[in-house]
Amino acid sequence: QVQLVESGGGLAQAGGSLRLSCAASSRRLSAYAVGWFRQAPGKEREFVAAISRSGSRSLSGDSVKDRITISRDNAKNTVYLQMSSLQPEDTAVYYCASKTWIGVPETTAGWYDYWGQGTQVTVSS
Repeated sequence: QVQLVESGGGLAQAGGSLRLSCAASSRRLSAYAVGWFRQAPGKEREFVAAISRSGSRSLSGDSVKDRITISRDNAKNTVYLQMSSLQPEDTAVYYCASKTWIGVPETTAGWYDYWGQGTQVTVSS
């Protein structure tokens, strides 16, 4: 079982940037596809981005496609989510999730096996 810990959230101004990190402990993250999701109060969990275990394939959600970059450093056991041009509607708790998988990851939350505790991102206008 892999344990995931998100970090890098906080308060940002509209138009600003943040980089979130998802670090794994107890297992090598290189064995896992990793996804990022977010959930705002009163809303369903939304897919943000995902990356294959090698980093060769990535996906992003339509609402953030032009503003995010997902990457990973398997040597550091960490996946990153770089977000730019932040807007107040990006305010949410951001979660990373993982699944042992070789191919292209999925975009549905139920596909993933392990989840972090989340990190809050708040964007002020």
